[in-house]
Amino acid sequence: MYTDGACSGNPGPGGWGALLMYGKHSRELSGFEAQTTNNRMEIQAVIGGLSALKEPCMVDLYTDSAYVCNAFEKHWIAHWQTNGWKTAGKRDVENQDLWKRLLDLTKMHSVVFHKVKGHADNAHNNRCDALARNAIRENQKRKES
Repeated sequence: MYTDGACSGNPGPGGWGALLMYGKHSRELSGFEAQTTNNRMEIQAVIGGLSALKEPCMVDLYTDSAYVCNAFEKHWIAHWQTNGWKTAGKRDVENQDLWKRLLDLTKMHSVVFHKVKGHADNAHNNRCDALARNAIRENQKRKES
């Protein structure tokens, strides 16, 4: 699975994209929020992709978001939970609602997070970026109509 989030302004209108692949099969997903942040869209892309899975799966998840990757690979999310959803600096963790939803999904699925370089030569990551940006464009067109 590849995921990406985008925002037009931060905060501003946002979109997310996910590409699910299994054998010869693939599925593209995307979504939009009128007022959000880039980080929220990065997390929402993962939630959207994992939510589309119909049964527990082993997932290699590729994202260009260090925020998402580090939350799991560097165990930030475990520390946040232990600290009552507070950062090391004793502030509330941002995007708790989405982190909690994502945490539930990672209990259903076996997920390994992989960080990829964004806006580079990874065709799948670039496709997710296009899906996210397209979601923003399409919804802004509807708003203008």
